Amino acid sequence: MGTTNANELEWTTLERGETFLKRKQLGEAAGGDRLGCSVYELPAGRLSWPYHYHTANEEAIFVLSGTGRLRLDGELLALTEGDYVTLPADERGAHRVINDSDGSLTYLAVSTMNEPDVTAYPDSEKIGVFVGSPPGGRGNREIHGYYRIDESVDYWTDEEDVETE
Repeated sequence: MGTTNANELEWTTLERGETFLKRKQLGEAAGGDRLGCSVYELPAGRLSWPYHYHTANEEAIFVLSGTGRLRLDGELLALTEGDYVTLPADERGAHRVINDSDGSLTYLAVSTMNEPDVTAYPDSEKIGVFVGSPPGGRGNREIHGYYRIDESVDYWTDEEDVETE
C-alpha cells in the first residue's frame, strides 16, 4: 500500500503530430500493481493518444478542469469539469480525448493493468500486443509490438510442416 502526491511528481511529455500531452503516473508512483491512474493535461488545440481500445483493460476518464471532446466509439461527446466516462475493454471503448478549447484540459485516466493485452487502433488499422507488462506499465515485456491488422500469416509455417524422425 502506498501514497503519492501529484504536486510532488514531475510531468512527462509526449509530442508527435497533433498529439501533445503531459502526464503524471500516479498509480505507478504509489506502487499500484493492478490499477493504473494518471493525470493528463492537454494544451489547447491538442489531442491525446491515437484513437484506440483495449481488449483486456477497462479504462475510465474523470475531467478535473477545462472542456473538450471525447471521440468515443465513433461519436464526439462534449467533456466538461466533473464528467466521468467509462471505456469498456472492447470496440465500444474506442476513444481519443480532443482539446478543442482555448484553455488546458486536465483529467484523470484510470485503468485496470491486465496483461496480456491487445490494443486496437481502428484509424491506422493496426494492433499493439503487450505480454509481460500491460500498456502503461514499465515492467519487462516478453512480447511487445505493433502489427497491421490485415497482415496475417498461416498457422503453420514451412518449418513446422517438416516431418521429424
